[in-house]
Amino acid sequence: MTADKHPVIGFIGLGVMGGPMCRNVALKHPADVIAFDMNASAFAVLEGTKARRAASVADVAAQADVVFLSLPGGPQVEQVCVAPGGLTDGARRPAVIVDLSTTTVASARGVAEQLAARGVAFVDAPVARTREAAQRGELSIMVGADETLYPRIEPLLRYMGSDVTRCGDVGCGQVVKLINNALVFENTVALAEMMVLGERAGVQPDVLLDAVSKGSGDSFVLRNHGRKAMLPRQFPDKSFPPEYVLKDLGYVLELAAQTELTAHVAELARRYYAAAASGGFSGRYFPSVIELIDRGDGPAAAQSEAAVTAAPGQPDASTQRSRAHG
Repeated sequence: MTADKHPVIGFIGLGVMGGPMCRNVALKHPADVIAFDMNASAFAVLEGTKARRAASVADVAAQADVVFLSLPGGPQVEQVCVAPGGLTDGARRPAVIVDLSTTTVASARGVAEQLAARGVAFVDAPVARTREAAQRGELSIMVGADETLYPRIEPLLRYMGSDVTRCGDVGCGQVVKLINNALVFENTVALAEMMVLGERAGVQPDVLLDAVSKGSGDSFVLRNHGRKAMLPRQFPDKSFPPEYVLKDLGYVLELAAQTELTAHVAELARRYYAAAASGGFSGRYFPSVIELIDRGDGPAAAQSEAAVTAAPGQPDASTQRSRAHG
């Protein structure tokens, strides 16, 4: 990719977030855009744009200078990048691969090393905010990239994001994205617990949220997840379910273990969402954890009982597991 021409852009993965991101790229980029997804119906999102449909991943590699990926996780990213039939398996390879997916930090850095050996640069650029933000091109994008490459990639990322931040070298985008997600998941559990407490103590949930939003307890989670989902108790299917939360928190806890941090709050949040997934809320929007708390089925009760019964001076079972992970 050279600075004096507009690169041909490839886009692989037209799912819930990838579809609208690719549409924005196709509408805003002055040069060619080619897209691929294994699901033929996914291409409907690109109707009315100049995006062309590729026949395969190899077809994308044969034409694109920069390829964006929006895939389920690290294994899929590695397969598309370096497996037989992937982006670097043919005679022609893209100059840069930009991964918009959420993966582990180790996966991002491992793929980057493999691609570097094949003469291809790699950027991790996971995205935050909602599908609606993706449709508007107003995502927050957290970027891990070489500082000399970043200025060439940033304008392309701004087709999809209103806030684009270089967080450091490769892998640092994933670090920041995982921390961002963990804070949202943890805050959601804390807000759910306090909403239940407030209502049982005589304060209506809408009054509680309105009052707290005017004070230092305000947060993005309160204004979005609290008002839009937990207040009306509406948790649709095909949104971000507890199973997806567990994947991201698993990545966070893996990173914590690698850095020798015992992440107690993240571990407790993980146990709440595991209980939600197995307690009737599988596949439903993750703020449904408030229902679990309201009926008293959350893992916090078991945690308290274990702490009471543990021998004096001895950690309870949960703490022992956390230490083993760390």
